[in-house]
Amino acid sequence: MSDLHVDYLGLRLRSPLVASAGPYTGDLDRMSEIEQAGAGAIVLPSLFEEQIEHETSEIDRLFSLHQDSFGEASSFLPEIDGYNTGTDAYLALVEAAKYRVDIPIVASLNGTNVGGWLRYAKLLEDAGADAIELNLYTVAADAAINGDAIEAGQLELVALVAEEVNLPIAVKISPFYSSLASFLFALQDAGAAGVVMFNRFYGPDLDMETLDVQPRISLSSQAELRLPLRWIGIAREFLSMSIAGSTGVHTGQDAAKLILVGADVAMTTSALLFHGTNHLATMEAELRDWMQEHGYRSVSEMRGAVSRDAAADPAAYERANYIGNITSYTSRFLGAQSIGLQRK
Repeated sequence: MSDLHVDYLGLRLRSPLVASAGPYTGDLDRMSEIEQAGAGAIVLPSLFEEQIEHETSEIDRLFSLHQDSFGEASSFLPEIDGYNTGTDAYLALVEAAKYRVDIPIVASLNGTNVGGWLRYAKLLEDAGADAIELNLYTVAADAAINGDAIEAGQLELVALVAEEVNLPIAVKISPFYSSLASFLFALQDAGAAGVVMFNRFYGPDLDMETLDVQPRISLSSQAELRLPLRWIGIAREFLSMSIAGSTGVHTGQDAAKLILVGADVAMTTSALLFHGTNHLATMEAELRDWMQEHGYRSVSEMRGAVSRDAAADPAAYERANYIGNITSYTSRFLGAQSIGLQRK
């Protein structure tokens, strides 16, 4: 039987299939199902900066509103540092998850406030998380802040968190950097133990009756796999840190593609929401079947087999691939049109 064991963030996983952040990974019963289905690790839903700031500001507001009303009564109010905010609930989830399942638990932080995140990262370490995933989810909407400043701030955040905790840090990024390869290398230099490619931005939509701007969440499709596939294939040769492929992973063959271009693990959320937690077992069976059919005895043996530096045609990962696709599609399209006209 093929050996599925992999190393990710310095952790030994029994499988390269990882359940990424989503509704199921925040539910203890679902976590048990995910473990039973064969997942190598679980990434918890994110703890959001906005959530913490909102809850803390509400507490501050209540304290300020009543602080001079009844002097004696102030002694009945809890200290803010001990108040049960979203942070406390999240830490309780980490502790409960570690008790419920035996596979590694990766906590997830989503924010950019350096000082606050240092504290939260330390709390997550104390709660028992095996690793931390930082989500660099920033929409660069302020025209007064240039790209260099944004990237410098993100790299500072990663460096400070990596220095503060004794846990491996993975960084989940978007593909929207002017020089993605350079930024990946800078993340590694900043102390990141791994990178997750890629975060999906959920763009707003318009209600055409009310003209309200409304959020829209859509699950990923397999077509979205092509973006991480390209960049992991390019980055593998110059990165020594772990790489996780995310977005568009719906089958065992999708996972195999990511591993072949150089990923250590393949992360999935949408496929589990579409098909249920046991779909992980189906994906594992598909991955094993493909490996056996193509003579791979282990995941480590196939990892990076067709990354850019190992591929027969390295240019396929870059602009030549774009040109080839356009030329090929144009030829097929014109050919089909010609056949259609002849039949008429």
